[in-house]
Amino acid sequence: METREHLDVLPKKPTLTPKAIIHHNFGIKACYVVEEVKEVHQIKCPGLSIPQMGPCLYRCTLQLPELSVISGTFKKKKDAEQSAAEIAIEKLGICTETVDPTPQEAQENLVARICYIFSEKFLLCDHPLCGHIRATLRRKGDLCGSVPISVLAVYDVKLLSLCKCIDPDVESNPFLIISYIMRATANLYQYLATSERHLCIRRLSPYPQDILESLMNEHDSQECITVAAVRIPSSVEQSIEQVTLHISLKEYYIDIIAHELGFEDATNILISRNLGKASSETRLFFTAPKPCLRDLSSKLPNGKETLYLMGSVNVRASYFAGQDITGDAILASIGYTRKSRDIFYEDVTVRLYYRMLLGKTPGGIYKLSREAILVSELPSRFTTRANWRGSLPRDILCMFCRQHRLSEPRFSFHPFKTSSGLSGSCLKVAESDENVIEHVNGVSVTSPKNSDSELFKCEIKLLSRCGDLILLCSPKDGYKKQNDAIQNVSLKVLSWLNMWLKSMILPFEQLYETADDFNIQIFSNNIISEILAGQSAQNGELNAIRCNKLVESTYMNSLDDILGNVVQSLKIEGPYSGVRPCNGSLPCIRYSVSLAVESQNVKEVIEVYDEFEFEVGVGAVVSYIEEVVMQMSVGQCAYFSTNFLAPDLFSASAGDSVKMLSLLSSKDCRIEYEISLIKVAEPPEERMEQALFSPPLSKQRVEFAVQQILESHATTLIDFGCGSGSLLEALLNYPTSLEKMAGVDISQKGLSRAAKVLNSKLVTNSDAVGQWTSVQSVILYEGSITNFGSQLQGFDIGTCLEVIEHMEEDQACLFGDVTLSFFRPRILIVSTPNFEYNVVLQKSNSPAQEQEELDEKTLLQSCKFRNHDHKFEWTRAQFTQWASDLAARHNYKVEFSGVGGSADVEPGYASQIALFKRDWKLEDDVLKRVDEHHYNVIWEWNCKKE
Repeated sequence: METREHLDVLPKKPTLTPKAIIHHNFGIKACYVVEEVKEVHQIKCPGLSIPQMGPCLYRCTLQLPELSVISGTFKKKKDAEQSAAEIAIEKLGICTETVDPTPQEAQENLVARICYIFSEKFLLCDHPLCGHIRATLRRKGDLCGSVPISVLAVYDVKLLSLCKCIDPDVESNPFLIISYIMRATANLYQYLATSERHLCIRRLSPYPQDILESLMNEHDSQECITVAAVRIPSSVEQSIEQVTLHISLKEYYIDIIAHELGFEDATNILISRNLGKASSETRLFFTAPKPCLRDLSSKLPNGKETLYLMGSVNVRASYFAGQDITGDAILASIGYTRKSRDIFYEDVTVRLYYRMLLGKTPGGIYKLSREAILVSELPSRFTTRANWRGSLPRDILCMFCRQHRLSEPRFSFHPFKTSSGLSGSCLKVAESDENVIEHVNGVSVTSPKNSDSELFKCEIKLLSRCGDLILLCSPKDGYKKQNDAIQNVSLKVLSWLNMWLKSMILPFEQLYETADDFNIQIFSNNIISEILAGQSAQNGELNAIRCNKLVESTYMNSLDDILGNVVQSLKIEGPYSGVRPCNGSLPCIRYSVSLAVESQNVKEVIEVYDEFEFEVGVGAVVSYIEEVVMQMSVGQCAYFSTNFLAPDLFSASAGDSVKMLSLLSSKDCRIEYEISLIKVAEPPEERMEQALFSPPLSKQRVEFAVQQILESHATTLIDFGCGSGSLLEALLNYPTSLEKMAGVDISQKGLSRAAKVLNSKLVTNSDAVGQWTSVQSVILYEGSITNFGSQLQGFDIGTCLEVIEHMEEDQACLFGDVTLSFFRPRILIVSTPNFEYNVVLQKSNSPAQEQEELDEKTLLQSCKFRNHDHKFEWTRAQFTQWASDLAARHNYKVEFSGVGGSADVEPGYASQIALFKRDWKLEDDVLKRVDEHHYNVIWEWNCKKE
C-alpha cells in the first residue's frame, strides 16, 4: 500500500521557539509583561445599537537590557509572548538557524562532553547527574567514584542528543547509547578508566580532598528513608507485587535497588526512560544477562539483538516503558533533581502501576480523565463540547502519541465549497482551490475567503519518531468548524486504536479490514511494534507473544459484546416518578462499585462517585450500566451484581491493590453495583433529533422550504416566529429567487441575536453572500404574530417552522386565522412536531422488557414533549384537523407532508408540515377592515444602500 504523494512530505526539523532563543541569549534578564486588551464593537442599526464584546485579547511587553518591544494583540497570552520575542530577535539581528553537527563532529563533542562530566567544575554545578557522581564517591572499595554508564546515558540529555546525531536508531534503541559512550571513553584513557566486568566509568585522578570531605559530611545527620516500589517479574505467570526500599542516604540508592534485584551493586543495572510526565523521576531499574552486557560494552552496538537471542524480555515492563526491558524490573520514583542536593523520592504503588498502564490506551486515558474507571468508556461519537465529558479526543490522541514514542499527530485540512444540493439528505461538495492547510498539533489555520460557504475535512497522519508514516485517517465527512473536524477525525483514530488494543490477537490481515471501516489506511507492517514498544520488523514473533500475553493479563476490560447475561439479581427500588432518561439526555447518577467474596464474608468498596453525568446513546458508560439506568426513573435506586471481572481496572481503582489482587483470585468473587438516578437533563430537541437524522431535521426543514421557493419562483418571504434568525441565515446559503426577506418575533433577546448574526453575514461578508443569493433586503420586526400589521402583507411565502407548539393551542389557532385572513401570503408553510414520533425519539423511555407488553396507546401516553418550552404537541390526526379547518375557513387549499421518517411508515414524519396555497389574487378579494397594529422595526439591511 502506497502513500498519497501530496501527503508524503515530512516536516523539517523544528527550530527553537522565539522565547527559547531569547532565554538562551538573555536568561532571567528578559522580562515579559502581559496585559489584557478589551475591545468593544458597536453594531449600529436603525432603532437599535447592539454592543458586541470582542474576544479577550492580550498584548505583551518584552523588556531586555538593550531594548523594549511591544507585541500586537492575540487571543492567547503565549502567542503574545512569542510575538514579542520574535520582534526582539528581528531588531537585534539574532541568528535563529540551528545546524546539527555531523556524525564526526558529534563523536568529537561526545568525547568532550564525557570529559567535562568528570571535571571538578561539573561536580559543583546543579545538574542531576552531579548527585549520582557525589553518591558514587561515598561508596566503599573499588567502586568508589565508579559511575554506571547507564546513569550517564539516562540522566544527561546532551549525551543522548549527540548519540542521536551519530546514529538515529538510538531513539528506538536506547541501549546503543551505552556502546557509543564506551567507545568515546576509550579516547580518554589517560583521564578515565572503564571496567571490563562492569558497565561503569571512573576518574583516574582523585577529586580534591576538600571536595571529598564536604561530600562525606553532607548526609551525616540523616539516617534512612523508606520508598515504596513495585516489582514486575519477567514471567507473566507471576503477579505484580509491592516492595519497600530501605535506602541509607550514605549509600548509593541504585546499589540498594540492585540488592532488591539480587545483585551486589549498581554497575550492571540498566535504567529506562522516565515514565509519565517529562519531569517525573519514575523509571524502571533492571539488569540484562551477562552475555548481553558484554555485547553492550563492545565496540559493536549490537546489544539489542542479543536481548532477543537471550529470550529474557520482560513483556509487561517493555510495554510499560516503551523500550526493551529484560529480567525482573523495579518500578520506582527516586533520583536527583536540579538545584537540590537532597534525593527526591515518591512512593509507587501497585495501584499507580495499573493506573499508568491503563493510561496508555485511549479508553484508559478517557476513564482516568473522568475519574470513573469502572463506569466510563470512550464514547463512540463526538457530539458537542457541552455534552462531551472528559478529555477531548484531540487531547487524548496527542497524549497517546507521546506515551507511545510517536511524533505529534499531523492534521491536514481540506476546505470544501458547498453547492446547491437539495436532493434529500445529500449535500454536494466541491473541492476548494485553496491548498491543503497543514499544522502539527495546533489549530492556527487561516480561514478561506468564502468562510460562510465552506466545509472542512480533516485528515490525520501518525508517524514514528523517525518520520515513517504509520497510518492515515481520511474521513469523508465535512464540518463547518475546523475544531469539529479535528475532534471527529481524532475520535475515529482513537476508536480504532481502542478496539485494536482490546483485541490485539487479531491477524494482521484483519487489522487492515477493521481499519477500512474507520477510513484508516495502514502504511507500516510495523504498526504493532511502533505503537507497542518500538520493536523492529524482524521481531514479529516476539510481538505476537507480547500481544497474546497483554490481552490475557491487561486489556480484558470491557468486552461489551458478551454482556447479554452479565447483570444478575437486578432490583429497582423506589416509586416511579415518570422522569426517565431518553436518547441524547444527560442522566446524573450516584453510584458505588464493590468487590464481594461470599466465602470470606468480605465486601470491599472500590469506586464511589456522587454525581456522575453522561450522555445516553453514545457509549459513554459501560453498556450494562446504561441498560440499567434506562430502566430507572429519577429518585429510584438499582442494585445488581455481575461476575464480569476486569483485574487491571479494579487494581487501578482500589486503594489497596495488593489486597484487591488476592480477592480477585477467589472463585466466588463478584462485583456489586448500587446506582441512584439523581436527575435527568432533557436533551434539546435538536440534539435528540441529531441522534437519529442526518442531516438534522432543522436542515431538512430548510431544504423543504427552499424547494417550495424554487418551484413557486417566490421573491419575498416572511418568517413568523423567526427567533434568533436561524432560518433566515440558512436561506442565505442557497441560490433561491428571494429578493426580500423579513422576520417577526416577540422576543427582543432573540431579535437582538438575529440582528448580530445577519448583520455579520450580510455586511461583513457581503461579497461571499452575493455569490449565493439574490436577496436585496432583510428586515426584522418586533411584535406578536397573532396581531395584524400592514407591514406583513404582500409576501409571497410565509414560513412558521416549529413555532406554534411554543404557544397555547388557542393562540396557535388565532395565528392561523390572522395569517390567512389578513396577511394572506400566497403560500404558508407550517411545521410542528409529530407527537406520535416521540415513541421513536424516546424509545429508551420505557423499560425494554415492558415495551413489548404495552399497546401503542399506552406507549404514546408515556412519551414527553420534545422540549420543556412546548405547550402542546399534536398527533397527525390533530394537526390534520387543525390545518383542514383553517384552510376551509379562509379559502385556501392545504397539502400535507413532512421531513424525517416517511408518510407510509408508522409513526409518520418526525416533523409534520402543512402547505397552505391560494390560487386567487388579493385584488380580487375585499380586504377586511381592522385596527392596524404597527410592528417595530428592529433592524434592516438594504443592499442598495451599501
